[in-house]
Amino acid sequence: MSIFLDRSSRVIVQGITGRMAQFHTREMLDYGTNVVGGVVPGKGGEKVHGVPVFNTVKEAVAATGADASLVFVPPPFAADSIMEAADGGIRYCVCITDGIPAQDMIQVKRYMLRYPKEKRMVLTGPNCAGTITPGQALLGIMPGHIYLPGPVGIVGRSGTLGYEAAQQLKYLGIGVSTSVGIGGDPINGSSFRDILEAFEEDPATEVVCLIGEIGGPQEAEAATYIQTKMTKPVIAYIAGLTAPKGRTMGHAGAIISAFGESASEKVEILTAAGVTVAENPSVIGETIAKVLRRKAA
Repeated sequence: MSIFLDRSSRVIVQGITGRMAQFHTREMLDYGTNVVGGVVPGKGGEKVHGVPVFNTVKEAVAATGADASLVFVPPPFAADSIMEAADGGIRYCVCITDGIPAQDMIQVKRYMLRYPKEKRMVLTGPNCAGTITPGQALLGIMPGHIYLPGPVGIVGRSGTLGYEAAQQLKYLGIGVSTSVGIGGDPINGSSFRDILEAFEEDPATEVVCLIGEIGGPQEAEAATYIQTKMTKPVIAYIAGLTAPKGRTMGHAGAIISAFGESASEKVEILTAAGVTVAENPSVIGETIAKVLRRKAA
């Protein structure tokens, strides 16, 4: 099994005619992802890499049965595209777009609350690398060849650190069940806790790797969930140990503004919750391997 995405997922790409969207659509098709359509207003009837383009998400869903969407739409229009996906019947949406105004994402979050939880679209991103279930489907921009299928769930705010973890695991012969990027913006569709809940329920996931960074309360909220609800081991790495307070580092959400938002404070909170914390990014894979060996013993 997997979370959110598998070989049966029927994917559309919103903004498919853009240069980068075309490139990554080709990459997803080559990986084996079931890309069934694209959506660009005014370009219905065209094709990209043999994939039909529709004017609206509802048209695409009606014609293809799509249930997942990748948003490759410029920042001024991306929020509308996410809400259109929610209205169109998409169950899982990944938004790659970087630079969406925070006010727009507040509107998206409020808009999605109009749907009951069981019918509400799951959104990851914006400003994320996407989601991959190795050997089955890729929905995003990550390099699929570095991921082996296996028992480790990965969730992170940083796409590149997620790649680093996957590459180290592959070198050790360890695979990934699903890797989910939640994005580095201050306001995103899904939190660490949301994804941890999904991994806890997934029988294919034995351990979880959480990759956090400075800024925001998400890692502290995850620690509370891990301590009180999770039965599976969690390994974490927190980026930004040397980041000065009050300065944005990398992601828009990576800024220390309150207690519990620095890397050292997050490490302390997670350690107290029973999480095994990797000291630096070069030992993420090795740390996960040790936890898996202990679990198997």
